[in-house]
Amino acid sequence: MIKIVKFNSLQSAYMETAKQKSNIIVFIHGLFLNNESWTEWKNYFEAIGYTVYAPAYPGHTGNPVSLRANIDPELITAGFTDVMNVMNSFVDSLSEKPIVIGHSMGGLVAQKLAEAGKAVACVSIDGAPPKNVMPPFTTIKTTWPALNIFKNNSHAYLGTRKWYRKSFFNTVSEEESNSFYEKHAVPESRKIVKESAFSSASKINFKKPHVPLLFISGEMDAFFPPGFIKKIAGMYSDKNSIVQFKMFEKRSHFICGEKNWMQVADYINIWLCDVLNKIK
Repeated sequence: MIKIVKFNSLQSAYMETAKQKSNIIVFIHGLFLNNESWTEWKNYFEAIGYTVYAPAYPGHTGNPVSLRANIDPELITAGFTDVMNVMNSFVDSLSEKPIVIGHSMGGLVAQKLAEAGKAVACVSIDGAPPKNVMPPFTTIKTTWPALNIFKNNSHAYLGTRKWYRKSFFNTVSEEESNSFYEKHAVPESRKIVKESAFSSASKINFKKPHVPLLFISGEMDAFFPPGFIKKIAGMYSDKNSIVQFKMFEKRSHFICGEKNWMQVADYINIWLCDVLNKIK
């Protein structure tokens, strides 16, 4: 059963006004997971009344167990530009500009969609850095198995249970980490990882006016530490645009799937109601 935030009549009316700006939410998954990782979030926001979509990257559609057993050739050849082409086309097909919410690499994709004027609001959760922001050593170290420039792109990267436990599921027991791995882990394209790090396609124009942006970070994130996420948020410089940052304590990079994920969803829901009512 999905828990829904309880609103009084005034708050409910406020939320309905916010949804008039857009009744559509597009969730964008990150690397090493796929769009099935958004299932509970999709249910949560649909129960509130939004129309929700969670498109997959090229070659990432399907059950993670099956994807690990039979790697889609399209996944291996997909790059960051291919991901952006898919997401741009998907958003362009919608009846109105959506709210975009992305996790990890999906956070960067969501920022690019917002930069292109294709969203009414953007939430980046533990978002990956654009090319024009140097990541800390801890980020390079964690992503190196997939980023490794000495490895060619002809094979997908599939993290081990140990790698996922250290990188994604570092706030839970080994037993729970293994359970998360079985349910969510997917092979990944090395080309996407490398293009996002080195291609100009992933640059962000931090001076450009933009729709409201919310950056969310997990305190225990092994990929992108909170200080780094806050730094990215702080690089947006247009004084007439909204940028906010929120850190959740004791959360990992798997902030959207670990215990108490609904607290994060609640926060985003209330933030959306607030900022969308400020837009003229």
